[in-house]
Amino acid sequence: MNEHALSILRHRTHQPAVRAKITLQQHLFTFLLEGEKTVHFAGTQVTVRPHQFIMLAAGNCLMSEKLAAPDAPYHSILLLFDSSMATDFFDRHPSLTTTSAPATGARPFVLFEKDAFLVNFIHSLDYMLQGAAPIHPDLQRVKLEELFLYLAIHYPEQMQQIRHMHTAANDDLMLRQAVTSHMDNHITVEELAFLCNMSLSSFKRKFARIYGNSPNRWLLEKKMERAATMLRQDNRKASEIYYELGYENLSSFIQSFKQIYGITPKQYQLSN
Repeated sequence: MNEHALSILRHRTHQPAVRAKITLQQHLFTFLLEGEKTVHFAGTQVTVRPHQFIMLAAGNCLMSEKLAAPDAPYHSILLLFDSSMATDFFDRHPSLTTTSAPATGARPFVLFEKDAFLVNFIHSLDYMLQGAAPIHPDLQRVKLEELFLYLAIHYPEQMQQIRHMHTAANDDLMLRQAVTSHMDNHITVEELAFLCNMSLSSFKRKFARIYGNSPNRWLLEKKMERAATMLRQDNRKASEIYYELGYENLSSFIQSFKQIYGITPKQYQLSN
């Protein structure tokens, strides 16, 4: 077996990442001990808290980390493994893993709630990582087998999701999912292209073909439509909503609003 097919690592920092682009070459279990993690995919997003852990499929994602408190570290344990190791497990344990058809639109992650056994399992990994030497490869394989066996017995539905994980083959569908899922998340066009595993030029070309507009202009129009609704229906001031809409200052928001509607937010409210 490839010695790099499996690795167990500790990630501990006081400077958490702010929406970094991540390309996972392997599947990943993230066991969160302190802090909070948010992961964006092309068609969805998920937030993980210390009472949970997550398995992420190999591929592109945006990942951010949040400290639980200013003086507390972000602390997680990472278990990376090749998809071949999961396939091998399912082949060796047919009685534990049914052969039900994959769910339509399978997600690129599986979220778990920790129980008492899993809490102790994670602490056992943390204890083994405290030494200077890495965990022996044979012991790493035993720990992955232990985890898979426990999840297959006690969380069979989630294990089926792991078994049937796949990346959407339809680029147009992935692009639409990425755009609609993150319309309100202030994600840049470059980040959307990354999530779709496309070059920026390919993303813009496909976007224009699907939506008949450039991504920057289309996203701006949608954002200002949301702003107009907030100004009109909620009767909120521009100074109360600009930051919520992803703008660092009021003047930039007013400029964008005028670009779409031809008048200032205040004038729009008076006319409506």
